Amino acid sequence: MYDDASYYTFIPSTQSQEEGPQRGKHKRKQSLLKQPNADAQADVGPLEDDGQAHEAGTQTIGPPNATLRRRSQSYSDFHDAVRAVLWPGGGLIKASNAPKFEEEFENELDFGDWYHGLEHDLLNASHGDYQQYQNHLELSQSHLDSLLEDTSSTLDLLSSLSNSFKTVQAQTTTFQKQCEGILQEQNRMTQLASNLDKNLKYYNFLEPVTKRLNAPGAGRFVRSKEFSEMLSRLDDCLEYMAAHPTHRESVTYGSRYRLLLTRGLTLIRVHFVGGLREIASDVTRRIADKQLNDTTMSALLYAKFRVGASELKEVAQEIRKRAVLPVNSEPGAEAEYQSLMNELYTSYSATRGRLVIPLTRKKIGDIAMAPSTSKDLVSFARSSIGYIKGVCSDEYDLWRNWFEGEDGIYDFLESVCEPLYDHLRPRIIHENQLIKLCELCTLLQTRYLHDQDEDSEPTEPNHLDFSTLIQSALEDAQTRLVFRTQAILRDEIENYRPKPEDLDYPARNRRVSLSGTKSHVPVTSGRKGSIAEPTTPMPKTPMVVEEGDSPNGRWGFDTEAAFEGWYPTLKKAIWLLSRIYRLVNSTVFDDLAHQIVHQTTMSLHHAASLIGSKSTNVDGQLFLIKHLLILKQQMVAFDIEFVTPSVSFDFSGVTNTFWELRERGGLFDPRNLWRFMGGGLLPKVVENMLDAKVELDGRLRTVINEFTSNFSTRMTSIVDATATTKRGFNGVKAVKMIQETSEREVPLLRRKLDEYLDDLRTKETLVGAVQDQVLQNYEAFYDLYTAEMRSNGKAVSKKGKGRDDEVWDPDMFSEWTGGLFRVGRIGLEDEDEQSRSRSLSRDGSV
Repeated sequence: MYDDASYYTFIPSTQSQEEGPQRGKHKRKQSLLKQPNADAQADVGPLEDDGQAHEAGTQTIGPPNATLRRRSQSYSDFHDAVRAVLWPGGGLIKASNAPKFEEEFENELDFGDWYHGLEHDLLNASHGDYQQYQNHLELSQSHLDSLLEDTSSTLDLLSSLSNSFKTVQAQTTTFQKQCEGILQEQNRMTQLASNLDKNLKYYNFLEPVTKRLNAPGAGRFVRSKEFSEMLSRLDDCLEYMAAHPTHRESVTYGSRYRLLLTRGLTLIRVHFVGGLREIASDVTRRIADKQLNDTTMSALLYAKFRVGASELKEVAQEIRKRAVLPVNSEPGAEAEYQSLMNELYTSYSATRGRLVIPLTRKKIGDIAMAPSTSKDLVSFARSSIGYIKGVCSDEYDLWRNWFEGEDGIYDFLESVCEPLYDHLRPRIIHENQLIKLCELCTLLQTRYLHDQDEDSEPTEPNHLDFSTLIQSALEDAQTRLVFRTQAILRDEIENYRPKPEDLDYPARNRRVSLSGTKSHVPVTSGRKGSIAEPTTPMPKTPMVVEEGDSPNGRWGFDTEAAFEGWYPTLKKAIWLLSRIYRLVNSTVFDDLAHQIVHQTTMSLHHAASLIGSKSTNVDGQLFLIKHLLILKQQMVAFDIEFVTPSVSFDFSGVTNTFWELRERGGLFDPRNLWRFMGGGLLPKVVENMLDAKVELDGRLRTVINEFTSNFSTRMTSIVDATATTKRGFNGVKAVKMIQETSEREVPLLRRKLDEYLDDLRTKETLVGAVQDQVLQNYEAFYDLYTAEMRSNGKAVSKKGKGRDDEVWDPDMFSEWTGGLFRVGRIGLEDEDEQSRSRSLSRDGSV
């Protein structure tokens, strides 16, 4: 807009290039104010001339440096200053033009005028640079004023342009909104048209698919890819109709599409059955033409069926994909098209059954007639089940080639296993040997079934679970095993009639002891029976009894000798428990085990009563203690769970009471009702059976108490509860009789225990129990005796040994019985004696 060079052309450039470097060397003169005060004279230096001042002024563009001169203090000083200025050749006024004071100034007024003129000239001379700078500033001010005017006009122009732009912007925004509205309307119309087309295609598809499925030869269209796509579109149409029930024709079109889908899936079923029938007829014709070996037969039965299986499997998959239950279906409901899929399974099973089952039946018949398996149940089961398992595995693999999943496969395989059950089930029912039934259960559980108690690996997918097929055979064997167990329990334990030799105690114990005693055994103690080693060695842990076990066969000792002293029902009970253990369900085993233990306990009680009546009560009690201890020890090996007694109400007494009242004619008499209230009118609470362990512990505790009470009573019978009340009772004589009786009964007690029991700790425990009971009886007698003595006014001796003619106190009697019974000391003394005897034998002194 403006040329900057035109402005700077008005400022004269007075400084030459040679003077430029000298600007930095210019030094300002010292101010007059800083001059020393000692110099009293005024600064009368000559002023520079105009040329020098102009020259100095042209060196800088800015104003000249100010110079301060000292003010004159008096007129004389001022006069000297004026003279210095007016000195020729050194001031602003030349000497030729300067007038002399004597000639030119006549008075002071002239001098004043002259001085004022001179002062004006000096002022003008000193303000030249300032005037020049002022002119420069005025020129710059005028230039800037013109710039401001131009800027203001420019701003006005820009403001008008901004207003115009805002107007255009508002118009553009309005136009944009109108365009966006038009585009939205266009999109809405496009979406509406697309939705109409999308909705209409579900309705427009009805006519072409109806023609396609109802056209002649539609079955040939099943194997094509277009058929699968058509079924998928039918599924989409059905889903659309179900999702839009508010459409006017949605129900009608939905039902028609459903019929068309059923029609398409029916065509698949017809095609599948037809293809399967063609393959089966070809195989049947080839088998009927000539006799074939096993390899050719397997190729026809399996390889021929695998040829077209993949194509028919893909077609059948279309039905299976649609035979799915809805999400919110009721329990037990069946999918809509599951019936079509079941027809495919049935058709395949029937076709394969006609080919495989006759061959399987013939093979099972040959195995049943073989000499090695005709009479042995276990051998027949092992051979026939092994063959059936191979057939089922081949059929399972072939099924996987025809179908996806395992639906229906096990129903077909069960029909394949029918020839096996036709032969195996009658053999199981007619088998009476419990050992054979146990071996059969063991075979089935260990080889073909998974152990449910252990963390076994689950069956791998796409593999046959043969345990499902053989489970029914195991159930048959277990049922028969339980039946035979109950029969043996009833016949050989519950209803067992003992023989005379079974009750020949203690003679039988002596025979067993003599048969198990080794010859030439040195006697190391005088008390042979008290510490002798068990003649019939017993295992440290519970064992399983086997019938027919050979001596030294399983446990390293003679089992016949070990169990020779056992009562037959006890041996049979342990044998039954060991046989059925882990072969039947745990709940069934617990029930059977409780019945066996209960009946065995009852049988032992009956035998003990017979032995007691035949021999002595002590023999019967020790017999029962011995066998109950053995039974308790053997029960540890079997995990018999606790069984809560089943409680029931017996209303037979109520019915009998009412019948009796009715016969008497006093049914409505309150007195009769009150009389019979406690005698049968109320129902009775009946407990069927206690827990076997609890019952066994209770009976063992009872017989031990009876045994200890029997011996203690025999020792202290003279001092019973009524002894002190008898006339002429002598306490000292009674105590001596107790001592004599005890000294006679204690060896008998130990001899009886040695005849029946082998465990030293058990024997010492029983002896200690007898001793405790004797002490209790004596303490009771002593309390009664002292009370009787005090009531008669007689003095009783204090505790201590006392005189021989006085009754011992309980402490003295306890010390005496401890030396007599020697509980826990006999075994230690005899063992020490045996060890000393063995050491002497090694040394050769004996």
